[in-house]
Amino acid sequence: MNSTSKQPRPRVQSTEPFGKSDITRHTLSRSEFNTAMVHLYRGEVGRANTWRLRLDGTTNWAVLTTGATLSFAFSSTSETTHVMILVNSLLILYFLYIEARRYMFYDLWRTRVRLMEIEFFAEMLTPDEVVNRDHWRELLADELIYPRFRISIWRALGRRLRRNYIWIFAVLLVSWVVKIVIHPVPAQTLSDVYNRIGVGPIPVWLVVAGGIMFNIFIIFVTIWTRERGAEDDETSSRHRMQQKMKSIELDGNVTVRDET
Repeated sequence: MNSTSKQPRPRVQSTEPFGKSDITRHTLSRSEFNTAMVHLYRGEVGRANTWRLRLDGTTNWAVLTTGATLSFAFSSTSETTHVMILVNSLLILYFLYIEARRYMFYDLWRTRVRLMEIEFFAEMLTPDEVVNRDHWRELLADELIYPRFRISIWRALGRRLRRNYIWIFAVLLVSWVVKIVIHPVPAQTLSDVYNRIGVGPIPVWLVVAGGIMFNIFIIFVTIWTRERGAEDDETSSRHRMQQKMKSIELDGNVTVRDET
């Protein structure tokens, strides 16, 4: 992903008859329009599935890395320290950032798919129903011309945290505490536990402060980015989807370029 655009961009306004193109000046028939929409839908579904699989990839990396780290950390009582669990926590945080970026692309494609399902295919199934479609073709055309993310990186981080990563961080926290308490031998007093927290020349209080700030940050992002009903976009209603397609005007303009 590159580039952000903060300059005002024109909205797509349709003043021509149905199916009229300003570029080709060719009037599409109903059959041609339906065929084009079906191919567009298939393409967007393919993109959404591709990025959905990429989400699974980073989650698998996080789970496998955590499992390997904990297995090695508890395999020996004297030769391994709790430092590797702390380092693994930072690595999982980086995986979370990568997955949040991928989620932003996935959300972009699935929004288009859901819009076409709600407006185009639903209209085909109920042709006699009189419903104000609110110019959904203009919304979709504007989205194709000016692709932009519908959520910020912070909201993407929050969503992936609530879905998967909060449990991985919880396992790492519990494992770190257990490692401190029982290795190399079970601690007898709180003073023993406190002394084991130190990491080389780094003082104990600094390690404790860093751990507290790290977990507060995770909890803060999880709670602060939560939106009621926002994470059910794959089954969202027509009204909610149209609101999402228009909300970018209030949040700012971001032009998206696909990444390889």
